[in-house]
Amino acid sequence: MSTVRNKRILLILVVAVMLLTGCKIWWPWSKKVDMTRATPEGLYQQGVEYYQDGSYKRAVDVFQRLKEEYPLSRFAIMGEMGIADSYYSAKEYAEAELAYGEFLNLHPTNENLPYVLYQIGMCRFNQISTIDRDSSDALKALQAFERLVARFPGSKFAFLAEKMIRECKRALGEQEFYVGEFYFNIKEYRAALRRFEKVAREYPNVGLDYKVSYYLIETKRRLTEAEAGK
Repeated sequence: MSTVRNKRILLILVVAVMLLTGCKIWWPWSKKVDMTRATPEGLYQQGVEYYQDGSYKRAVDVFQRLKEEYPLSRFAIMGEMGIADSYYSAKEYAEAELAYGEFLNLHPTNENLPYVLYQIGMCRFNQISTIDRDSSDALKALQAFERLVARFPGSKFAFLAEKMIRECKRALGEQEFYVGEFYFNIKEYRAALRRFEKVAREYPNVGLDYKVSYYLIETKRRLTEAEAGK
């Protein structure tokens, strides 16, 4: 009994010292745990809340935890999509494209594939730089949108992709036109003509027809004059 009594006295003394020194008392049995966050649904909801608040990095972390801790849950697939969407909304397009691509490979029959393909195209489209740079992003975006239209022609995302196909072709046409105009300005008319003809042939009806038509006529005229003067 004396041992129990001594322990009680010691506990009272410890509490008294902590109160006098202003320390916060923490009891292990008093810890509150939000059990809703310890479930697949709870983690998913937390990730969604972070996403809606614009805390995209936190959203990615939570969705990643969901994916790793509950890989067989139906919420794990939703978490995978959440990771990709969070990267996309954070304008981290390269990371988003990888995440969408991983989803596509892991779930080739998922009902959200039209959306995933559209987002892959948008990731590439949003990485298109100025017209004086490499056109590979515009080309890859075009290929992604065309793939979507070919696989899911009746999808609402196919309708959106049709519009983006036009934008991609315009970007590619602008890049070709830029190179043609450069050759035109340095009087390399034959090289310029090849570029302008390519724009007219491969990228019609995207808003470039008028100026391409003018440069085609003018380039041919100057080329004829240059060859006649030789």
